[in-house]
Amino acid sequence: MAMASRAACLLMFVTILALLSFSEGTEFLVGGKSDAWAVPSSESQSLNKWAESKRFRTGDVLVWKYDGAKDSVLHVSKEDYVNCNISNPIKQYKDGETKIVLDKAGPFYFISGAKDHCEKGQKLIVVVMSPRTSRPSSSPISPAPSPAFEIDTEGPAVAPAMTSSALPFKAAGLLVVALVGFSAALLI
Repeated sequence: MAMASRAACLLMFVTILALLSFSEGTEFLVGGKSDAWAVPSSESQSLNKWAESKRFRTGDVLVWKYDGAKDSVLHVSKEDYVNCNISNPIKQYKDGETKIVLDKAGPFYFISGAKDHCEKGQKLIVVVMSPRTSRPSSSPISPAPSPAFEIDTEGPAVAPAMTSSALPFKAAGLLVVALVGFSAALLI
């Protein structure tokens, strides 16, 4: 009986861990390197170019690394972003290693708090994707189904690759199945 109770506790603990793994976001080092929060040397060095190449989701975390004695990160409104207004931030960070959770879909605007840095291009817009929602069943327009594979008349059929966003779900699902099987074996 005690072994069954232990196994039930283990199963509950593992299930909670598996569910938490689904909700964790990805940490992004802003600019991809620790010295990226600086005045860009050229347009191609813009942090917005970096951000455009990423897919941000709710729960993801932005991480800035900078000298907190010389600079700061200001979370600002769109208007303050456009005008480089540092006097009225939504939130100001000066710790040198700022972590911000992207807690909702839509755009987030950040500028440097150092004088004239924003005007010189030290700013960032991050757009967080909306969570997927199912289409209402009353919608008259439905998307065309995607083919299961592409046909190339010159060669064999090629199956589409699994997207990277699906991999954590598959891995977590396999982990849960394996742990449930292990727990069930303990009960026997």
